[in-house]
Amino acid sequence: MAISSDEAGENLTAYRFRWIGYGFLVFALIDTIHILLTLPTGQPTWVLSTIGQFVERVVVPILGFALVFFGEYYGRKNAEKIGLKVLSWLSLVLALVFLLMIPPVFLQTFNVNNQAQQTVNKEVEQRLTQLKQLEDQLARSNPEQLKALATQLSSVGVSVDPNNPEAVKTQIQARIKTVRDQLQTQAQGATAGQTSNLWKNAIKWSLGALVAAALFFYLWKSSGWARS
Repeated sequence: MAISSDEAGENLTAYRFRWIGYGFLVFALIDTIHILLTLPTGQPTWVLSTIGQFVERVVVPILGFALVFFGEYYGRKNAEKIGLKVLSWLSLVLALVFLLMIPPVFLQTFNVNNQAQQTVNKEVEQRLTQLKQLEDQLARSNPEQLKALATQLSSVGVSVDPNNPEAVKTQIQARIKTVRDQLQTQAQGATAGQTSNLWKNAIKWSLGALVAAALFFYLWKSSGWARS
C-alpha cells in the first residue's frame, strides 16, 4: 500500500521533531557540564545561584524530552527504544532532583539573609563605636584642642569658627548625631532591599523548580517507555 503525501509529511515531521529534541538535550547537557565545572563555591550564595541557573535553563531539556518522545512508538529502532527507556527514567530522576531543590533554596536564602544582616550590624556597630570614641574625645578636649580641631575642619571645607570653642563642640556633636541617624537608616534600607531580592528569587526559583518537577514527572508517566 502506497504512503500518501500527507502521511509522508507527518512521518517527516515526527523525525524532524525527534532530532530537534535530541539537539535540545545535547544543549542541556553542555549547559549542565558548564554549570558544574564553574561552581562559585567560594561565594556564600553559590547554592542559590547554581539552583537558579538550572531552573532558568530547564525549558530546554523539557522541550527536548517532549520532542524526543513525540510520535511514541512509530518508526523506532530497537537501539533507540533502549535509549528512550533510559531517557524516560531520567525524566523521573530529574523530577525528583528539581523537587529536592526547593528546600535548599529556602534554607540557603534564610542563612544568607542572616549572614548579610550580621555583617551589616557589625559594620554599623564599628562605626557607632568610632562615633562614641569621638564624642568622648570631644568631651575631654580643652579650648585649645577644640580650636585646633576647628582649624582642621575648616581646612577640609567644614566651616567652623575657631574662636568659638563651644560652637565647635556643638557643631561636631550635631554632625555626629546626623551621621549616627544616617547609619541606622542606611543599614535598614540596605538589609531590607537585599532581603526583598533574596526572597523574590527564592520564590521564583522554587515555583520554577516545582513546575519543572511536575512536567518531568508528567513526561515520565505519559511517555510509557519506562514500562514498555
